[in-house]
Amino acid sequence: DVQLQASGGGLVQVGGSLRLSCAVSGASFDDYAIGWFRLAPGKEREVVSCISSSDGTTYYADSVKGRFTISSDNAKNMVYLQMNSLKAEDTAVYHCATLGRKLLMLWKSPWEYDYWGQGTLVTVSS
Repeated sequence: DVQLQASGGGLVQVGGSLRLSCAVSGASFDDYAIGWFRLAPGKEREVVSCISSSDGTTYYADSVKGRFTISSDNAKNMVYLQMNSLKAEDTAVYHCATLGRKLLMLWKSPWEYDYWGQGTLVTVSS
């Protein structure tokens, strides 16, 4: 079974930083890219970043470009999202999810991700 578990969320002030972690099991990084998407009340689901760990290609939504950095540790089957210069509008529940590598060009679409686990809440206070 494919399982993903996000962790590392919390309460932080505007301008602060957090590092989210995603533990992946049952899915090979050779077959899947891993994305981070967020859910906030009243807002559309948004994929903020995606990484193809097999070749190191990364993707970022315009809303987080320059502030967030996605990375992976293939040996540990872990994916990370370093979030800097946080804004109040970054407040959301963040999930990690798998995306078949053949669908990589559709990384922005949250509906293309097939497995996703419980999220972690990030609250940015002003």
